[in-house]
Amino acid sequence: MRHLFLNGPVQNGPFTFATRPGKAVGIRLAAALNAILGLPPAPHLWNTVTLAGDLRHRQAEGPTIPRQRFEADLIAAKYASGQSPVGGIMTDTDAEVANLALEMIENNLRTGTLTISRETVPTCRACGHMTGAGGHPCNACGSTDTEDRTGCHLVAELAKDRPVLDRSDIHASHRQQPKHLQHTAANVAERLILSRTRDHGIDLSPLGLNSLVLDPRVGIHATVLAAARRHEVDTAVMTITKNAANHIAAHGQYFREHDGTRLQYTLHGQLPYDHIASLQPLHEVYRAEQEVKQGFEAWFLPLFSLRSKTGTQPDQLPALFKQYMRAHLAEPVSADEAVFEAVQRSVSAGDTEWITNKQALAHVMAARATRMIAAAER
Repeated sequence: MRHLFLNGPVQNGPFTFATRPGKAVGIRLAAALNAILGLPPAPHLWNTVTLAGDLRHRQAEGPTIPRQRFEADLIAAKYASGQSPVGGIMTDTDAEVANLALEMIENNLRTGTLTISRETVPTCRACGHMTGAGGHPCNACGSTDTEDRTGCHLVAELAKDRPVLDRSDIHASHRQQPKHLQHTAANVAERLILSRTRDHGIDLSPLGLNSLVLDPRVGIHATVLAAARRHEVDTAVMTITKNAANHIAAHGQYFREHDGTRLQYTLHGQLPYDHIASLQPLHEVYRAEQEVKQGFEAWFLPLFSLRSKTGTQPDQLPALFKQYMRAHLAEPVSADEAVFEAVQRSVSAGDTEWITNKQALAHVMAARATRMIAAAER
């Protein structure tokens, strides 16, 4: 399999997709693109290695509920009853993710792109949590008593012979390369500490780094590659916002390729789901049924977010709904094979022009409807 689209792992927290649909944009986008290419459903990916998660677990049931179970229950509650993902769920601490991450780290240690060295880092005297410079209260316990502590850490130095992000790291056509992101992603320290103090994460003790876990910004990349390995694909394409890519790109520099599989980013913008109710008058004008409204919100808008990478504004929603309805009303009984194959080529090449082309969109909608009917009959 050449490509598989996978969501940038969603940070686990106290929300549901019903109340925070914006959290599902990457998941919905990956599902829509995979379906166009005729690929199997991908797993939904989750980021559970967070300080906020550590604090939630301590404040909830503490050690009486194992952390893995605590996170799994929280993730399961995100989905409505009977709507668990067909492709399953994968988190950034699953065994196959941890094994792959350690495999990549060991390879990088052998080549010298990563090192284990003694580093002096600001640390909370009260709880031992690594803190930033500046004397602000510890995010883990609130103490302001910090000290510089020296110990062994996993360290990466930015490559000097290539940028943090280049064209090959972005799944996009030539005209849609994010030049500003490629510039800002490089604005990080030349030496990055990839080991962190967390209650939960990929344990680095096999490397002699006791009580430390892998930085979750690296773990996110390992999660995507582990899902790609499971499906035996050549290229894993992670759906992600520009801000998120800017935050993790440098940490993923040595974790975007392994054992013949590459990881690329495809960028999408945020969507104004909080303003969907403003479309009610248009729904009435078009006599839009629930299935049509659901298609607009959960399928078309995520696809449009590929075109509007800086974010869609609330005042754009009426025009977008009209555009969607024009394509819906032009939808043929069956998709034209040549038109649909052209869209598939565009998706594989990272070209998004087809999304705002009424004819192309109508044929994609026809193909989608045919597949949904076939799935319901199985």
